[in-house]
Amino acid sequence: MPSIEKMMDEVFRSGKFSHGKQVGQLEAELARYTGARHVIGVNSGTDALVLLLRAAGLRPGDGVLVPAYSFFATASAVVLAGGVPEFVDIDPETYAMDPAALEAAVGPRSRFVMPVHLFHTMADLTAIGAIARRRGLTVVEDSAEAIGMRRAGVHAGLHGAGGVLSFFPTKTLGAIGDAGAVLTDDPEVADTIRALRHHGRAGSTLNDFRAISTETTLPGVNSKMDDLQAAVLLAKLPLLERQIVRRAELAEAYTARLADVPGILRLPRTTAKGPDALERDVYYVYLIETERRDELVAHLERLGIGTEVYYPVPLAHQPAFARPGHEPGGFPHAERAARHAVALPFHPDLGLGELDRVCDAVRSFHTKTRTAA
Repeated sequence: MPSIEKMMDEVFRSGKFSHGKQVGQLEAELARYTGARHVIGVNSGTDALVLLLRAAGLRPGDGVLVPAYSFFATASAVVLAGGVPEFVDIDPETYAMDPAALEAAVGPRSRFVMPVHLFHTMADLTAIGAIARRRGLTVVEDSAEAIGMRRAGVHAGLHGAGGVLSFFPTKTLGAIGDAGAVLTDDPEVADTIRALRHHGRAGSTLNDFRAISTETTLPGVNSKMDDLQAAVLLAKLPLLERQIVRRAELAEAYTARLADVPGILRLPRTTAKGPDALERDVYYVYLIETERRDELVAHLERLGIGTEVYYPVPLAHQPAFARPGHEPGGFPHAERAARHAVALPFHPDLGLGELDRVCDAVRSFHTKTRTAA
């Protein structure tokens, strides 16, 4: 298995730093891993969403139904692609789009639905897909966090027109900077994205600036993946399955130690049923909900234990998306998660001793606050 240093050295020796051999090799390896017919490397997960929406036929002003609880890029990508985000409340167990809320949210300009697979499990694509077919919606997946996740033997991102992967450094498979990819089984979508990522140059595989200036087929952008990022990902990809198993072991250890802690409102649970080859959740973060989240965060910080709040403001309440109907109370499950959810330290190199220290600190906080009350 080649080291990161060796893979990066090959890039330096080649002198080709963008859109070159390493990117093509990574695309082929990811296609084998995910089962996608087409993988197109781009420079970030956000750009992957924008280009996927454009390639799937989004027109200016089209409504795209998205969950009210997600990272900002889920909704901003819709705007950047020319669409209008239409927010849907989430399932309180999975944090993904609630199918019942989706059915009620479909409006006259809705043309797309973009479920997000958050934290460790996938959205209910069976129910969402049925609604999409009945209501004439195109399904695209924000599967940025979902590498390795599967339902019915199909990898995340391949249950509709396409999906995306993010390789931001903290992701399950992370680069040393920004990078992303689009997954699709649709050859027309794939060809369009290949053009869009390289200034609209159809069929482009090289930096042929003369051809771009004379033969551009549609307005595109510069969203090519850097070969240094591809080299890092190629070196790390053989470790991915082992690290996914380790993440599952750590999640199980957290759940066993925190199951009886008073004041914890919710621990994550897997929704996949069946053998890993067909059904699998993958833990990207370990997220809990707790009564006094902000006080717990401060307590852990004083002890030198880092946390991450996902996400403190529902998308529908962000100033960038403010409009009538987005007032507090309109998305109760998203609002609850925004108040109570926090991610604990979680990565494949986390030792059980370190995990025990985190759990002891969480338990001591809740015990003391309950006693004081």
